Amino acid sequence: MHPLPLHLGPGTDLRASLEQVASEAGASGFVLGVVGDLSQAAFQCPGLAEPTVLQGHLEIITLQGTVAPKGVHLHLSLSDGDCQVWGGHLEHGSLVLRGADLLVGFLPTGTPREPSAAAARPAVSVVSGQPRVEIAVRSGCPFSARALRMLRTLGIPHVVQRVEAEDELQAIAERSGRRSMPQVFIDGQPIGGYDALADLHGRGALDHLR
Repeated sequence: MHPLPLHLGPGTDLRASLEQVASEAGASGFVLGVVGDLSQAAFQCPGLAEPTVLQGHLEIITLQGTVAPKGVHLHLSLSDGDCQVWGGHLEHGSLVLRGADLLVGFLPTGTPREPSAAAARPAVSVVSGQPRVEIAVRSGCPFSARALRMLRTLGIPHVVQRVEAEDELQAIAERSGRRSMPQVFIDGQPIGGYDALADLHGRGALDHLR
């Protein structure tokens, strides 16, 4: 196993950074350890339709799971200011407060490439070469998280664009004619958001994109 230490600075999206690291490394592995805190945590609890979002000074207790070029599966536990423990499936929108240090272990399928400095502040991540599907998402948006999960579960290659700043949102709105998130494009054409994606999936209209 090849150990890779990773430091994430304030404001970094925890899940998006690990996705970027795995993509750039071109290898699969596990999160072996973590120390740090969050200003916001987004996680999916069992049986709930939408992710839970907490804000404040949140101390990370554990982060366990797998990382791979095509996605991650991670479980987070954390403590709030009252020492109450929370946890669930890690979602986008979990933001580092002061810093987080992680150790990721990659399996010996060749020597993984060192991640670039951009891994700490990912903007666009490519899941597969020349994908036909693009999706614009926003941190903390539950429908963005659900749309991303659907694409990964279906194994559909896609490009992810994370929209945070107003100018980025305006650029997307000019392209699609709408401002709500997420926004999905197939072969460069806007098809709508999560509901439109779910409708296409229900009709089997996404199968040819796998």
